[in-house]
Amino acid sequence: MQMSDAGASSRPLLLVAAAALIDASGRVLLTQRPQHKQLGGLWEFPGGKVEPDEAPEHALVRELKEELGLTVEPDALDPFAFASHSYADFHLLMPLYIVSRWAGELKLDPNAAQAMAWAKISELRSYQMPPADIVLVDRLTERSAA
Repeated sequence: MQMSDAGASSRPLLLVAAAALIDASGRVLLTQRPQHKQLGGLWEFPGGKVEPDEAPEHALVRELKEELGLTVEPDALDPFAFASHSYADFHLLMPLYIVSRWAGELKLDPNAAQAMAWAKISELRSYQMPPADIVLVDRLTERSAA
């Protein structure tokens, strides 16, 4: 099997775990990337980089605690979908987990995000998002329509 994108193999692989935190009203939490970061100002599912020798689930539990102040038990993570997207400098692989149970008071780390919003699944497409997240919005939209 040949790769259609000849340059893709020269790009480093970045593994990022993300969460679709869904509240009792069926809304999903989005966070807005800080302006000074790559893809700054775009909205995304919360999460973060998976460290070497770290499982994606553990990375997500850690990131949700660090960035949002939320405690999530690993068994509350429901693997849902993943995105695989080539950016100019790296290839992103991003599993998305559905999370509907957490503890703690939601508080935003300004170093991780500049804003947050709860949005109905039907409203997610109105937020400007990175290409990899848009694929996951499509999967969530299909799920909610089923």
